Amino acid sequence: MIQALFDLGPTSRVELARLAGVNRTTISGIVQPLIDDAFLVEIDPLPASAGGGKPARPLWFSPEARPICGVLLMPDAVHACVVTLDGRILAEHRMELPSGRGPVEPIVDVIASCVDRTLKDATRLPLGIGIAVGGMVDTDRGTIVTINLAPALDEFPLGTSLRDRFDLPVRVDHHPRALLVGDRWFGKGRGMPQFAVVYTGEVLGGALFFDGHLFRGAAGAGGELGHTFVQIDGEICRCGRRGCWDTIATLGWLRREAGRAKLPGARHMDSGRLAALVERGDAAAAHLFDRYAHNIAIGIANLQQTLAPNYYILHGDVVLGGPPLIEAIAGHVRNLVPSRPGGDIEIVAGDATDRAALLGAAGLVLSDLLQFPI
Repeated sequence: MIQALFDLGPTSRVELARLAGVNRTTISGIVQPLIDDAFLVEIDPLPASAGGGKPARPLWFSPEARPICGVLLMPDAVHACVVTLDGRILAEHRMELPSGRGPVEPIVDVIASCVDRTLKDATRLPLGIGIAVGGMVDTDRGTIVTINLAPALDEFPLGTSLRDRFDLPVRVDHHPRALLVGDRWFGKGRGMPQFAVVYTGEVLGGALFFDGHLFRGAAGAGGELGHTFVQIDGEICRCGRRGCWDTIATLGWLRREAGRAKLPGARHMDSGRLAALVERGDAAAAHLFDRYAHNIAIGIANLQQTLAPNYYILHGDVVLGGPPLIEAIAGHVRNLVPSRPGGDIEIVAGDATDRAALLGAAGLVLSDLLQFPI
């Protein structure tokens, strides 16, 4: 029932009963305790039907419900927020982190300080803390496996550490998987039976959703899309292997190639700046724009050929390129993937900011508490 509210928005008891295949009395027996606990609330009635009768009062999440703390941990900063059950961010704080190559204790202290400041802005004690980590995560243990740009955190049991400090449930997961959870609960993945998320930026990552479940693999080892191989004799990746998708579809590659093409602002190039140069008629920028779209499309095409999610939500830097970049990527994917019945591919823009990851981090807790593990 709660999942139906997330998928459909405010919904009446009658409609929920119909969807669940039960009578209204059964639904009321489920709903009333949630209303009493200020988890759900009845909102303004819907317009009466043409046949008359009492207007239905849809159920929705109460503004008085306990919120969730969502945290995004990247190698250089921690960003925390308080999220309502309907996906509104009420308060947030961001703090720079000490060097990830120094001792771990000062880094953890800053993370805890940022979370503490955020929790103090909550009007009610949060239901838990969800953490999206820009690195490999062992989801079984809540432990960071490795963050390439912050090795001090490698093998650190972040979930246990914050659970002990704040006496709240803590869920830790990989950043792209959190993006997918955010899309599933609050964004463009709502109600989708299957889809994939791809994130581009300083690194490249992704996540997969099939038949109502986020694919994590054993101990969270699945979905490392950035380190799938796209060039057998390609560049050496930061992971030490050669030819990873990460080497040709991230900002590092884009900035190096912008420098070789002598484009202005090459050191700080991103998809938005590149798109602006293309719009001004720069031929070299247009050529690089198409190459970058093709590089991103190669990995998506491989994913489509292997698992056929059909629906892709792109996040991060690539969103700054606007509709022209999304359309260019989609065009290359369709050229690379043979056409077949049931294989219509749709690629849409997600979020270029931290918001989707923060909502996804909160969604990790929500999934557990509502016993809808995705």
